[in-house]
Amino acid sequence: MPGTQSSYDVIVVGLGAAGASAAIEARAAGADVLVLERASAGGGSTVYAAGHIYLGGGTRVQKLNGFDDTPEEMFKFLMASMPVPDPEKARVYADDSPAHFDWIERQGIIFNNGFYAEKHFEHDTEEGLAWTGNEKAWPFSTAARPAARGHKVTLPGGVTKSGEGGSHLVNTLIDRARAAGVRLEYDARVLELLTENGRVVGVRYKQFGKESVATCRRGAIVATGGFGANKAMVKKLCPELDSEAIYILGAPYADGSGIELGLSAGAATGYIGAFATAPLYPPANLLKGILVNKFGQRFINEDTYHSRSCTACLRQPEGVAYLICDNAVFARPEFGGQPLVDAWEDVAAMEAALKMPAGALQKTMADYNAHAATGNDPAFHKIKEYLQPLMEAPYAALDCSLGKAAYTGFTLGGLKTTKDGEVLGMSGRPIAGLYAAGACASNIAQDSMGYASGTCIGESTYFGRRAGRRAATH
Repeated sequence: MPGTQSSYDVIVVGLGAAGASAAIEARAAGADVLVLERASAGGGSTVYAAGHIYLGGGTRVQKLNGFDDTPEEMFKFLMASMPVPDPEKARVYADDSPAHFDWIERQGIIFNNGFYAEKHFEHDTEEGLAWTGNEKAWPFSTAARPAARGHKVTLPGGVTKSGEGGSHLVNTLIDRARAAGVRLEYDARVLELLTENGRVVGVRYKQFGKESVATCRRGAIVATGGFGANKAMVKKLCPELDSEAIYILGAPYADGSGIELGLSAGAATGYIGAFATAPLYPPANLLKGILVNKFGQRFINEDTYHSRSCTACLRQPEGVAYLICDNAVFARPEFGGQPLVDAWEDVAAMEAALKMPAGALQKTMADYNAHAATGNDPAFHKIKEYLQPLMEAPYAALDCSLGKAAYTGFTLGGLKTTKDGEVLGMSGRPIAGLYAAGACASNIAQDSMGYASGTCIGESTYFGRRAGRRAATH
């Protein structure tokens, strides 16, 4: 039997961006808060992130850079980005986005006032605002007025290094939680949710080889991250990532344990999807090329956000896709690892070498070039900035196929929740005393085709706060 027993108002399971934000908000509402973190240090998968946070609706940095964004325009974009739209969550996230930006700044996070206008995968300069999604690309540009919403954390001293922004953000939040009086316990793995008359009333956990029980008077918040480290769960719930050719990103303890805890209490799961990419850019000039499948057919506008175009590649027959460039456009991708197949003096020779149907690629190229010369792309609506006839030999093919390009990915979605983080049971009603936030819950970030960088951290911190506040006050 467990030895030590303790009691708190709110227990948070997991100390990443969502868990830290939930703890801060619950403590601010007057709750006595315990956080149980399975690892020897907090941070979760956020420590590997560049530090973009997807926020809009008219933030301070947006206004300084001339973007007339509104919550309504952000709401419309979010709705267009979700395969299964959740208007309630999209509405509160968009409406509260400027205030959430202010809250993050109050925690001690710095956002440089500059704007990075170029296409990028992970910009290492200090600008605090950038395009990080499909805002300017069709069909999203027809759903909402485009605005840059990727707010990147700046390190103290104005320096921003690759991969360090997320670590600085989450560690700052952890420091704030500790300073507020939240009790943080590490190397503590939660084994079971304790229930009484249908309500979650505590947890059983193991720390340093010893089992203990902690009870919660108001609620338990599960914030344990995704499930990328659980191969069986990936195979079952996220088959798009079930390939040895895709390297799954995330913390080693992002193994779905929080989702399993929720399921043990009768929880339902929401929309579950995947993020996958092997970025075609930078350099952005490559987007003037065309993506084709094994039949020589285009299938997407190449100027979309990288996870959208790359996931479209994975969904082609046999996962085969090529980026076709002429001499004027050709460059080596900086991040995606797409190998050069070869170069040819004419399109017919390329078509034959790639074993495409006779005449197929030639027709695709001829049609594309004719329209690009007039600044139009009636087939896929690529914007004029990246429209250019491909006429200068030699012609090259970069292999974007699964198993050739360097694909990475992570899981999206998990437990089904309300906008306040209440975990829903199979009946559709909230499970009393149980909340979830972050990558173990289903919120706005649903799949690669609509993803924007910074959405995971944005929704983790925002919905983490809502869950913390709700748990502390109900």
